Amino acid sequence: MQLPISIKDVLKKLPQRPDPVRDWLTLLAVTVVILCVVVVGNARLFDTVANGGSIAAPSASSTPAFDQSMLQNVQMLFAERAAQEQKYASATLQFADPSQ
Repeated sequence: MQLPISIKDVLKKLPQRPDPVRDWLTLLAVTVVILCVVVVGNARLFDTVANGGSIAAPSASSTPAFDQSMLQNVQMLFAERAAQEQKYASATLQFADPSQ
């Protein structure tokens, strides 16, 4: 299959001599465009979150993420630890110090 325009013809039409000013202006223009895209994207995300929206897609299920019985188990564990700490603080719990 023959293309009507060959790559060699396109390359011949390009300037043969390097032009640093053109290259730097192209680089600067691309950088400014990318910067604008990033700033607009971040502003949109900020506006979404500030208005109470979510970045992620909403979940289809409405089941709770945790089990209530597991939460009660954790609360009981912390209550036991608090009671144990109170025994250590009031010196009612005796323990042997192996370093002495």
